[in-house]
Amino acid sequence: MKKRFYVILASVAVIAIAAIVINSVVAKRDSVIKQEKVPPTLFLYNQAKDLESNNEYFKAKRLYRDILENSLDGEIAKKAQDNLTELNMKILFSPLVTDYSVLYVVKKGDTLIGIAKRFDTTVDLIIKSNNLQSDIIRIGQRLKISTAKYSVVVDHSQNILTLKQHEDVLKTYKVSTGINNSTPIGIFKIINKLKDPVWYKAGAVVSSGSPENILGSRWMGLSVSGYGIHGTTEPETIGRHVTAGCVRMKEEDVRELYSILPVGTEVTIVN
Repeated sequence: MKKRFYVILASVAVIAIAAIVINSVVAKRDSVIKQEKVPPTLFLYNQAKDLESNNEYFKAKRLYRDILENSLDGEIAKKAQDNLTELNMKILFSPLVTDYSVLYVVKKGDTLIGIAKRFDTTVDLIIKSNNLQSDIIRIGQRLKISTAKYSVVVDHSQNILTLKQHEDVLKTYKVSTGINNSTPIGIFKIINKLKDPVWYKAGAVVSSGSPENILGSRWMGLSVSGYGIHGTTEPETIGRHVTAGCVRMKEEDVRELYSILPVGTEVTIVN
């Protein structure tokens, strides 16, 4: 009787184990089928978004780049490009150290202006990428410092400004350029930078902050007299050929660009 009981018990155990194995196989099969139904590019895109949401920015960046290099799906490629642009700026303005930055330990006598000059970067970028609340620093403090070489390419015909970090495209901005081909074509450098610039127009001086000051809140003067990259009080004009030759940007865009580019940055304008 007891032997029979054990036989029945063993049979039940075998059946239970078999059921577990079958369920596991079915679940794996369903998972594979589900993945197969998702187009490969979309699957990679979703993976990249998951990585980004888990703060694995560098892995996500590699996947977005893979999609852009290999995808034939224009819609997914556009989404990947938009996400990559946003991620580029998120990394740039974060304390994450990259191949184009160093971790610097503040020494006695250091100032943000001095550090920025030494590494050919900007005080604004140091403050922003280290989440500083002021320009006061202390000995021993660790700061992410950008060592990248930035450049700008302005396409006059398309009204597009491209920000590059070495040879990598970081971001593109929609801009306004000169009416009647008045924007100079060539390779120039940023020779001066001003916050809240005064606009000297014919017969008048327009103070910063005035709605009539078409320069907006930022000015980056180029090595061609009278021309520069600046903000605007007329955002509705962005994307059109309406300026007297300067490159005009939305306020939020010119503030961002201003914080990144040091004096001496190369600006190439093409038609």
